[in-house]
Amino acid sequence: MSLDWPTGFDRTPPVERNPNRHFRASIANTTEELETELYRLDPDEWRADIGNQHTKSNGLPQHNANPDDPGFVLRWRKDGEEFAVACDAYTRLRDNLRTVYFWVHETRMRNQRPVETGEDEFAAARLPPGDEEAIAVAPTPEPHEILEVAPDAPEAVVRGAARSLKAEHHPDRGGDVEQFKRIVEAEEALLDD
Repeated sequence: MSLDWPTGFDRTPPVERNPNRHFRASIANTTEELETELYRLDPDEWRADIGNQHTKSNGLPQHNANPDDPGFVLRWRKDGEEFAVACDAYTRLRDNLRTVYFWVHETRMRNQRPVETGEDEFAAARLPPGDEEAIAVAPTPEPHEILEVAPDAPEAVVRGAARSLKAEHHPDRGGDVEQFKRIVEAEEALLDD
């Protein structure tokens, strides 16, 4: 399986890719953080792409992914527009994934500042109409849906629902690790809003 690189995006030649000694986060930590950013970004749909089959059910790389092509692509659709962010500047998937996460996080945060600009901060990631592809992923449930609370639930209700669900799905008690992570991320997303 080859990496589905966006049309018109330049690739870094393999001999020009550099090792990165600045990022210490693992693939697992970065995918968790990127999922949280995606919850907050609230796209209509999204998908991630790497150069092999080592992906989680949600489309993000597993902790042990080590493809020959270390590039990482994140695509999403929001309000009828297509966006993509891609990185292959580093020799390891972990570092390219981390770079995309930082870009999405920093751009989303800039978009929340009360300043006026000519366009939305994510305009740089907007794909031209000719590159639109069907993004085949299951819709990501909203954080309030995961916690089974109202979208505007008070903090105490969010914390209580999360506490109950974390106890029910805790891996030390035989619960599903991925479900537990989704609950934690949903709680963080609702409390950060």
